[in-house]
Amino acid sequence: MIKFILYLIRWQLSTPIMAPVIAYFTHSDKIFGSPEDWFATSMANLVGGCIFFWVDRFIFKSKAIEQWEVIKSGKCYDCGQRGWVRRLVLAPSGYNRVKDPAPEYRCKKCSQKKLRQLKKRKEI
Repeated sequence: MIKFILYLIRWQLSTPIMAPVIAYFTHSDKIFGSPEDWFATSMANLVGGCIFFWVDRFIFKSKAIEQWEVIKSGKCYDCGQRGWVRRLVLAPSGYNRVKDPAPEYRCKKCSQKKLRQLKKRKEI
């Protein structure tokens, strides 16, 4: 419950930015918006926060979606190419390398190849 309340507070932090924008587009007399503009913005943020808390929770904590760890500057485990590398951390099938003591990061090409191999072996 505390996380939900903090999430709603975070959404409300955008009100000072959004209220003047709404005031501008609704042709309000006041440059920073009327009390009605501020109230409408607060209510919209409250509703948006109530909806997107659950959407974000599903996206970022769901076991139905693959989770990747990405490093912008690293070395590919397979081909040695330097640059953007990634590794599969979790997959819906039970693949779990969260606590892997020696993670293997791969470039895009090699990680796609490794993913195909894992699917063939039915590990994911």
